[in-house]
Amino acid sequence: MTPSAAPRSAVAHSAPPAATSRAVIDLEAVAHNGRRLAQVAGVPWMAVVKADAYGHGLGPIAVTALSAGASWLGVAQLAEALTLRSLLDEAGVSRPTGEPSAQAPRVLTWLLPVMDPSRAAAEDSPLRAALAADLDLSVSTLPQLEALSAAARAQGRAARLHLKVDTGMSRGGAAPEELPALAAALRRAVDEGTVDVVGLWSHLSRADEPASGSTEEHLERYQQAEEVVRASGLNPAIRHLAATGGLLWHPQVRMDLVRAGIGLYGLSPDPSVATSAELGLRPAMRLESPLVQVKRIEAGQAVSYGGTWSAPTDRWVGLVPLGYSDGIPRAASSAGPVGVGSIMTSIVGRVCMDQAVVDLGPAVDETGASLPAPAQVGDIAVLWGAPEVADREAVPTADEWAQVCGTINYEIVTRLGARVPRCYVGSRGTGDYSRP
Repeated sequence: MTPSAAPRSAVAHSAPPAATSRAVIDLEAVAHNGRRLAQVAGVPWMAVVKADAYGHGLGPIAVTALSAGASWLGVAQLAEALTLRSLLDEAGVSRPTGEPSAQAPRVLTWLLPVMDPSRAAAEDSPLRAALAADLDLSVSTLPQLEALSAAARAQGRAARLHLKVDTGMSRGGAAPEELPALAAALRRAVDEGTVDVVGLWSHLSRADEPASGSTEEHLERYQQAEEVVRASGLNPAIRHLAATGGLLWHPQVRMDLVRAGIGLYGLSPDPSVATSAELGLRPAMRLESPLVQVKRIEAGQAVSYGGTWSAPTDRWVGLVPLGYSDGIPRAASSAGPVGVGSIMTSIVGRVCMDQAVVDLGPAVDETGASLPAPAQVGDIAVLWGAPEVADREAVPTADEWAQVCGTINYEIVTRLGARVPRCYVGSRGTGDYSRP
């Protein structure tokens, strides 16, 4: 990528200048996005904060989402759900005592550890810890139900369950041929008082494709599964099928609850269908780092391991202290876009474990006369963020990174490593969600 001028971001950052690499997380953007999605959906919403809130930070994002109106929080792994419950307790967020409310949100977790009933009933069982933490749990198989029932008996309280059915993802969820037996077993467990089946749910495999027909097939299978479940005497009150793509592009699957995942962080499920800006969403993460070295290299000089890129002329290059150990994809070698001041440029050569080199432009003009360095040590390199039309700062997007790396924006932000500090700006819950 040849360095070029680009618009500057208008997002104000109240934190002090970065002394090191950092991810600046705009909590006002998160609140705005949550309200924007809720406005579209028109039903209660769950903030999906799995994987450390898609790399944005579990606790701050969860509390911000609740302040923006989320009545549910969702995480995949049980260990993370227990961590989340502790963070909510520390933040003074009330535990639920009945129906979900803005003041007492419920937490759903859906990937449970494998264990036999005797282990599940043990005092140190993670399933008993989940019950003690007032978590909602997902079940898809008879062995899961048996383990949860054993934990519930030992804990002396019913497990709140969401029955997950497979509607075409062929991933988690009860298969159609397994569902009658599982539903009957759930009915017996309800009668015994060990479980309370409160939800029926599934995932959509192609909701980011508005016209594929896949979502309609998922919905039909879901409705067939619901008939089987209700025929067994179960009446789950909360039906949920839609994540961000579903709630945006498939109104028929919004049901009783929607799950806001990637959209909460200001990114589109499919930028080729509609960009973040077109959806009225604001990217919440800005990854930035100071240049730690600026140097001049001669024409023909190779850069980084393998010599895969050589300077076409005498060039100025800068060193960014971020690499694949921080989650920067190695696939971004000689491709990942980077903004330095008003210069829009890219990584050159291979991404290393802890650092990458960026091209800062020619060191000589057409006559061969020397040109001064266009950037200095300490100047901020922005790898991705939320570009705006004001000022003159070059800011690439996570979508652009995904495109050059052959992946999706979900992976770009979620894989950012824990050693990159998250710096939070913006006031929680004050985003103007009516503004695109």
